[in-house]
Amino acid sequence: MSVWIAIGVTAVGCYLVKYLGLLVPAGALEKPLVKRLAALLPVALLAALTAQETFSDGHQLLFDAKVAGVGAAVVALLLRAPFLLVVAVAVAVTAGVRALGG
Repeated sequence: MSVWIAIGVTAVGCYLVKYLGLLVPAGALEKPLVKRLAALLPVALLAALTAQETFSDGHQLLFDAKVAGVGAAVVALLLRAPFLLVVAVAVAVTAGVRALGG
């Protein structure tokens, strides 16, 4: 039962946050600083989530096959490879390292 209570509280909280966002005056959203932060915030959050999932197991710093895959993806991006090729390289390198026991 406590899981359903947590789901309900989370749903209500999300709705309230969205509602509060609608109450912000339009003039406040037109400021250059707010526009710049709105453009950069999703990128920063995605980078933080990627780093946390790549270099952590939830309790400690971890370097495993995922790190090799991300490194290969970075190299492919620096070589200006198309996005699907970048993903394929990352998957192949991660799978290869795991197959070799890493």
